[in-house]
Amino acid sequence: MMKRLDAKLAAIHADPHGCKEFILADAKDADMGFCRMAPAPRRNTEGQVAEPGSREDYLNQIRQIIAQNIVDVMLLSASNLEQLAICEKRFENSALTPAARANDTSDIWVVRGGKYVSQPSRPFRSSTIDHIKYGKLADSHDAPAIGADLGLYSMTFSNDLEHDYRTLEAFAEFRTEAEKKKFRYFLEVFNPNVDTGLNAEETGAFLNDHIIRSLAGVTKSGRPLFLKIPYNGPRAMEELASYDPHLIVGVLGGSSGTARDAFQLLHDAQKHGARVALFGRKINLAEHPLTMVSLLRAVAEGLEPIDAVKQYHDQLKREKIVPIRPLEKDLELTPGILSYGK
Repeated sequence: MMKRLDAKLAAIHADPHGCKEFILADAKDADMGFCRMAPAPRRNTEGQVAEPGSREDYLNQIRQIIAQNIVDVMLLSASNLEQLAICEKRFENSALTPAARANDTSDIWVVRGGKYVSQPSRPFRSSTIDHIKYGKLADSHDAPAIGADLGLYSMTFSNDLEHDYRTLEAFAEFRTEAEKKKFRYFLEVFNPNVDTGLNAEETGAFLNDHIIRSLAGVTKSGRPLFLKIPYNGPRAMEELASYDPHLIVGVLGGSSGTARDAFQLLHDAQKHGARVALFGRKINLAEHPLTMVSLLRAVAEGLEPIDAVKQYHDQLKREKIVPIRPLEKDLELTPGILSYGK
C-alpha cells in the first residue's frame, strides 16, 4: 500500500513553494525517555489522576490511532514497534508509516530521581537498525523491513566543543550505517538542555546554524527526510524554512500544555514555514487523543485554533469525558516548555 508520507514528501519536493501538503505524526516513543511514566495516567470519573497507565494502555492508544488513519507517521520505541508491526502486523494494510526512535541521547533520560537531563547531552543508542527493520540481527538488509525502514535520529548541541564533537561523530557513524543498511531517518535537533548564555532569539539562530552546518557536508543519499525541531518563534522558523525548500522543516510538540497551546503551535509553525508536526505529549496526555488528532489535522487544513478548542470541548461533552481544564482555561496560551525533560 502506498504510504501517505511518501506521497506527501514527493508532492512537496515536486512543488516546494506551491504544495499545501502537511505531514502529521504521533510520537509514541516516550517509553525511551519518561520510562514508567510514559503511558497517559488513568483518570477517574471526575477527571482526576487515579493511577499510572500501563504499557498495554499505551499500546491500546496507539492501536486506536493507527485504526483512525489520520496521522501519517507513527513513531515508536523499537520494542513497541516489534509488538505492533512485526507481531500484530498493524501497518501491513495501513497508509501510516511506522518509525522507531533510533537513538536515545542522555538528555531524554527522564529517570525519576535522576539528573541526566540537566547535564550536557551525550550520544547513545539502545536500538540497532537491524532490530528496527527486522526485530533481530540480520546478515543482509535487502529484504523489505517487517518492522520499519524509518527512524528518528536525535541530536542536542550544548555549545561545548567536546560534547558537540562527540555528538557529530556519532551522527556520522549513524548516517554511514543507515546508508549501508538501506534505512531512512528524520532528524530531531533539540534546543540546548543546559545553560549556554544565549537568549531565546540567539538560541533559534544557534539551532539553525548547527542544522545547516551539520548537513552541509552530507549528500542526498545521507540526508534526513525532514527535520523535527522546537518552535523558536516566527523569525527562526522562517529563516530555516526559506534557506532550502527541499529541507523540510517539522516542529515538535514539547510539553502537554492547554488544548489552545497544541492547536496554536501547529497553526503558527505552519504559517511560518513548517511542513510537519510531530506531537507526543499533546496527544498522549489529552483527555481524548482521537479527537485531539482529528482536530490537529483540521487546524492543519485551516481551522482556527480557538474554534478547534471549542470543538474539542464539545466532543468531550458528547463523550461524557470530564475535561482536565474548563473551556476558558483551555483557551489560554501558556509559556512553551521546550526542554524534553519538563
